[in-house]
Amino acid sequence: MFTGIIEEVGTVQTVQQSGNSSFIKIQAEKVLDDVHLGDSIAVNGVCLTVTEFDRNSFRADVMNETLNRSSLGSLKNGSPVNLERAMSANGRFGGHIVSGHIDGTGIISAIKNDGIAVWYTINTPPEIMRYIIEKGSIAIDGISLTVAKVTDSSFSVSIIPHTAEKTVLSYKKNGDTVNLENDIVGKYVEKLIQSADEKKSSISINFLAENGFI
Repeated sequence: MFTGIIEEVGTVQTVQQSGNSSFIKIQAEKVLDDVHLGDSIAVNGVCLTVTEFDRNSFRADVMNETLNRSSLGSLKNGSPVNLERAMSANGRFGGHIVSGHIDGTGIISAIKNDGIAVWYTINTPPEIMRYIIEKGSIAIDGISLTVAKVTDSSFSVSIIPHTAEKTVLSYKKNGDTVNLENDIVGKYVEKLIQSADEKKSSISINFLAENGFI
C-alpha cells in the first residue's frame, strides 16, 4: 500500500521490450535505502516489484497488462518518474490509500497558472469519471491530490509549487498522458451496493451512510 506522497523523482536509464512485456531500469537515490529484492516501488503510481538493484538504480519487470493499463509504455531513456516505496508500518499517512493498481489513464487538456498555484485539467473516460467527486481524492501518476472541480468528462486539481517542484507534474504539458487511480473506498462501496441489490438484502445507501461507510 502507498500514500501518494512522492519521495523522489527518478530517471529512466533503460527501457527494454521483449514481446508483450518489458523491464525498466531506473536511477534513484532515496527509495534505494534498505531496498530488498521483491520490494514494491510505485513508479508513476504503478506498483512494480524490484527484481534487481545496485547502489544507484533498480530494475522492475513490466507485464503486458501493466503496459496496456498505464502510461509506462511511453517511457524512454531519460524520462523522469515519480517514485514512492510501500508504506512502512510506522510511517505517517500523509495522503490517502493508494494501491498502485491503475484504473486507467487521462489526458491533460489544460494547464493554467493561478497565483502561486497551477491548475491541471484532465480528460478521462466515463468509467473513471464515475468515481471522481469534488473534494475527493485522486492519484495522478501516483500523487495524492484533491479534486477541485468536476465536469461530465474532466476534472481539475490545483497544485501548490512544492508539489510541482517535487514531482513529474512540472514536466507535463497539454496532451500528455497520466496514470489515474480512483479512491478505492468508492469502488468498494459500489461493490457492496451491487451485491446487496443482487441478494435483495437490507443493505442500502442509507444503511451505509448511517453506519459511517459513506
